[in-house]
Amino acid sequence: MNIIILDLEWDSAYSVRHQRFVNQIIQIGAVKIDSECKIIDTFSVTVKSSLSKKLTRRFVELTGITSEQMREGVPLTKAVEAYNEWAGTGTLTMTWSTSDLYTIIENCKYLLTPATRFRIEKYADLQSYVQNQMRAVGFELKSQISLSGAAELLNISVEGLELHNAQDDCLLSVALLKRFYDSEKMQAYIKDAANPEFFRRLSFKSYTLSNIKDDKIKPEHLVFKCDKCGMVAKCVTGWKYRNGWFSANFRCSECKKMFIGRVSFKKTYDDLIIKKKIAQPKAVEKKDENAVQRLPEKV
Repeated sequence: MNIIILDLEWDSAYSVRHQRFVNQIIQIGAVKIDSECKIIDTFSVTVKSSLSKKLTRRFVELTGITSEQMREGVPLTKAVEAYNEWAGTGTLTMTWSTSDLYTIIENCKYLLTPATRFRIEKYADLQSYVQNQMRAVGFELKSQISLSGAAELLNISVEGLELHNAQDDCLLSVALLKRFYDSEKMQAYIKDAANPEFFRRLSFKSYTLSNIKDDKIKPEHLVFKCDKCGMVAKCVTGWKYRNGWFSANFRCSECKKMFIGRVSFKKTYDDLIIKKKIAQPKAVEKKDENAVQRLPEKV
C-alpha cells in the first residue's frame, strides 16, 4: 500500500456569509511514497481565496506565499478535485498531527460543497507515530514536538527545504518516517477515515455538564457515601454549580457526620467522565457577645 504524506497551509479570513473567521486552505502539498519510503510522485497547488484578496502578514512571513501568488491560484474546489485524482485509491494518508484534518473539516463545512471532499481512506497521525518511536529509543518528550523540532533532535538536515512550505514539509516528514518506518508497528496507528464516524469523533468537542437536570445525569451519579463510616448519606440541600462542579451538603444517616459532596461531569464522544470528592464544611466562629471590644488606638 502506498503512503501519502499530506500537508496544508492555511490563513484566517472573515466569511461574511457565515459571520465568522475561517481557516481557509491556501496551499496543498503532498508526497506519495512506496512501502520502502521511496518517493513515487509529488503534488503541490496554491489555492485562490474565495474570502479575501489579501493574505495576513503573519501568513506571508511564515510561508513566503504572497497575496499575488494566492490570487493567481486555482479555486479550492478545483484544487481538491486535482488532489483526489492525483492521490488515487488504496492509499494511507498521513499528516504531522491532526491539525490539518481539523482544517479540512472546517473547509468542507464552509467553503466546499458536499460533492467535493478530500479523498482520505486510511489515516495515521505521523507526529504521534514518530514521537512514540523516539520515546522508545530514549528521547524524553514531555509534550508534542514540531516537525522541525523532531528533525533537529534526530539530526535530519533541513538544508534546501523551506519550512512551512506544504511540499517541503512533506519531504521532511518523509525523512522522519523513513527513520522509524515499521509496517507492523504502524498498524496500531491506522484508522478507517472512510467511515463517517472517524470525522464525527474527530470533530466532537468534549464539554462539561452544567445543568443538574441534564438527562445524562442519573440519580445514582449523585449518591455519596460517608467517608467516615461508609454508609450512604442524605442530601440535605439543593445542588449549586460553580467552576465545573456541582456541590451539596450531606448528612450521614448512621454517624450523623456533615460533609460537602462535589461532583463533575464531562461528556466525551464515548463516555461520561464522572469525578467526585468530599470536602469538610468550614467551621463558623461564634462571636462572644460578652467580650469587651477594644477601641482603636488614637494617634
